[in-house]
Parts: sequence; structure tokens; C-alpha cells
Amino acid sequence: MYQTDLNTPKVELEKRIFNFQKYLKKENIEAALILQRTDLFYFTGTIQQAHLYVPAHGDPLLLVRKSFDRARAESSIEKILQLDRSSDIPIILKANGHALPATLGMELDVLPTNLFFNYQSIFENPEVVDISQAIRLIRAVKSPYEIDMMRRAAELSDQVADWVPKILCEGMTELELAGKIEAEARRLGHQGVVRMRLWGSEMFYGHLMSGPAGAVPSFLSSPTGGTGASPAVAQGPGFKTIQRHEPVLVDYVFAYNGYLSDHARIFSLGSLPEELMDAHAAMLEIEQMIKKLAKPGVKSGEMFQRAFEKAKVLGYADHFMGVGPERIRFVGHGIGLEVDEFPFLAAGQQLELQAGMTIALEPKLIFPGKGVVGIENTHVVTDDGLDQLGQFPGEVLVS
Repeated sequence: MYQTDLNTPKVELEKRIFNFQKYLKKENIEAALILQRTDLFYFTGTIQQAHLYVPAHGDPLLLVRKSFDRARAESSIEKILQLDRSSDIPIILKANGHALPATLGMELDVLPTNLFFNYQSIFENPEVVDISQAIRLIRAVKSPYEIDMMRRAAELSDQVADWVPKILCEGMTELELAGKIEAEARRLGHQGVVRMRLWGSEMFYGHLMSGPAGAVPSFLSSPTGGTGASPAVAQGPGFKTIQRHEPVLVDYVFAYNGYLSDHARIFSLGSLPEELMDAHAAMLEIEQMIKKLAKPGVKSGEMFQRAFEKAKVLGYADHFMGVGPERIRFVGHGIGLEVDEFPFLAAGQQLELQAGMTIALEPKLIFPGKGVVGIENTHVVTDDGLDQLGQFPGEVLVS
């Protein structure tokens, strides 16, 4: 028995395939082979072990190795066929009226080299072109259905944040608090997997850190790192005990039916030092400014520049999005099925914002020895600026 009440609507998949085929025709790419798990889900509604073959003209073929029955239950793609071995692909294509393409699009940003050579041989040495950028641009603009999914995820993020003050206690470790928050998130339906596209990047729910641990940097493309449970993880909550009068950052992603809400709030047991409260208020001010400025047609990189200039005016340039060489040069990122989607509100980025793009905006300040303050919310780009999907208050929540 397979759960089908959350299946992606057929009209959604048809529109996505149509938009992708328009790109293939425009670029004179005869066909594409999609393998990456998130892209498969986007175009087919299933993440079963499969190959999606999309010709520039004609119906796509979903070739499934495991689980065939589940793929048929989850996806509305018309032609779903059993695939025993990858080497059988040419035979199946021929049986369905497709010659081997002379040009084949593949997701070269994530495709392992060994698989690249394997498929190059199977398809008899076509010209292989990278389609990953095009797919990411198509995925960047969300449909009303996708925005509804993300709005639901944001509502659940609010519920998770509301749970934190009820369980936050002095002397508990970051990991203990994280476990209790994550248990509540699972109870609410969190899927338990937070997907990222960048090679070598991974995340478990998100980051939770307190006091000085909030200023510990790490490898991830994030303003915060955290000690983590060990060097094998090197990010997120660790064994530090939570104390009074220090900022506790809960920067978690809620994942609902594939779609994500990135959400960060600052909590405290007792009041924070005035300098940290003022710094947090400054980040709320930057958030409100960017929400008004981030409209269709604006270059994404300009948003980082405006945020940095405002942080400089407010006296926080040396702490904005990190300190010294650990600083990152963005103030937000696209989000959807993955944490790191287009657009990036990063220095030098030229991609213009479009209505329907979804962005996690996260102005933060890092203070070594003291911690982190700031905010993160998920928004959708509209003609009037950024529409925030969640509603949980942004001020420091003191208990």
C-alpha cells in the first residue's frame, strides 16, 4: 500500500516537462537523461531508482529499476517501463520509436565521472552537454502548487519554533535540546531528509548552537558552523551546555512533501546583553529593507550589496555574515526541494529575480566569544517585494 494523497498533480509534471522540452528544442539538444534524485522527483513525482529520458519531441520515458510498482503509484508519467540493466536503454528506446540521440543532456554538476563514461558508452558516444543550469533555472520559479507546499512547510516551522521555549532549560546540552526539537518536528511530519545539491554538502535538520558555540566556523557555506557532535560532522549542535543570558540559535529547515522552509530564531533564558539585543534589532531592520527591495527585475547580487552597505551604516560590517576570512558573501539563497537553489543573494550574482522565486533571507551577525544573532525566513518574490511565508515573531524570545 503506497501513500498517494501527496502525489504531485499530473498537470504540474506536464508543465515542467513542457518547459524543459522548450529548452531542449531551443538549444538543439535531442534528448536528456535525468538521474539526480531531486530532479527526478521534480519532473516525475517519484524518487525511485530510475532514469527519466526526455526527448526534445515526444513523450518522456521513465525507466525504473526499483521499485517499479511504487513508481507507477507515485508518478503520473504516461510511459513508465521496467529497466533491468542500464545497458538495455538503447533497446527500450528503439522499441518506443526513439533513435539514439546525437546530443544528450545530462546533469554534469552532480553526475559521477564513472557514470558519465558508462552512459557515454551505452548511448554510443553522443555529444554530452550540461543541462544542470537549465534545470535549476526552471526549478527556481515556483508554481502556485509549490508555493502552497512551502507555505505549509513554513507553518510547520512556526510550530517548531513555538515548541522551543517550552523545553529550553539551563544546563541541557545543545544536542539534548536538538533531539527534543527534532522529535517534535518528526511528530509534525518532517520528512527527515534535508537535501542539498552542492557536492560534499549535507545537513541534518539544521543548526542549533548557543553562546560562543554559535561563532564557531565550519566548512559549510553558511554564516554559522557550530562544534557538532564530533569532527566527523563538524557542524550543528554539540555537547556544550546552555547557559542563561546567551543567544540560542535554532536555525532549522522543515521539510514537507519534499519542499523546504528555512527558519531561524534567537531564544534566550533571561535577557541578553544590550549589545546583542541591539545587533539583533539591526538584522531585523536589514530584513525589512531587503523584503521591500527584492522585486522582479532586480539583480540578486545587488541585494547582498545593499544589505552589506546597511550593516556598515549600522556599525556591524565587521560581523555581518561572519568574521574575517570565515565571512560568507551572501545574505540569502533560493530554496525549494533543495536548500541551495537559485537565486543566490550573493556578491557578484547577476541573475534577475522573478515573481515566483522563493528565497531564504538570513541576515546574521557573528560575535566571536559571544555567539550569533539574526533572523531567517522563507519568502516568495512578488511584484511588491518578498512575501514572508511564516508568521512567527522575529524578535529575541526571552523566557
